[in-house]
Amino acid sequence: MKFNFINSIIGLLYPSVCAACGNSLFKWENLVCIRCRSLLPRTGYELNEDNPLARMFYGKVRLKAVTACFFFSKEGKVQHLILELKYRGNKDAGVFLGQEIGKSIKEAPLFEGLDWLIPVPLHPKREKERGYNQSMMIAQGISEVTGIPVGEAFLIRSVNTATQTHKTKDERWENVRDIFEVRHPERLEGKYVLLVDDVLTTGATLEACALKLSAIPNIVISCATAACAG
Repeated sequence: MKFNFINSIIGLLYPSVCAACGNSLFKWENLVCIRCRSLLPRTGYELNEDNPLARMFYGKVRLKAVTACFFFSKEGKVQHLILELKYRGNKDAGVFLGQEIGKSIKEAPLFEGLDWLIPVPLHPKREKERGYNQSMMIAQGISEVTGIPVGEAFLIRSVNTATQTHKTKDERWENVRDIFEVRHPERLEGKYVLLVDDVLTTGATLEACALKLSAIPNIVISCATAACAG
């Protein structure tokens, strides 16, 4: 009883707010309010093999499917969730986004038979600064919904590059083209893996990761992100 009373006082002084809109949450809401959940702009790309994201990789690297769960727009609800995840220490925002990806791909034929989720890695120094890898949080959310295991150790970032923000398409590619390395490739032979990241913009980071993984015999690769440009 005392614990519940203290929690009630804390809730009055520091009310929980929606990570997407900033409004106070009702006690039955968790992280994202019901209204925002209904308004998040879904892409539906998980059901379309020849979607605009998949076309970005044509002629560059062989991928089975590419999807993003939501459209990203400046000052939009999805941007607020990404900012919460990447810059405000809100790991739960990543898990939520991953759960939404998981729901979208769970019954999608293109993503049937996945063996591993592989989050795009951060350099250890950058991960230490942030406290976690945002792509790992998203992968955990996907795993909670689908039961697909997370293979965090398969891909590492060996070079601590500058942020991709504000770089041109060509600059982004030069920034990431040779910075990833594969570990335990024998465990991925003949497997179907899903590369997981937060936002797909030019596709340079996912392309660089996929190219490294594609050297593994008989591997099948797809990509999923929380968001893409609308």
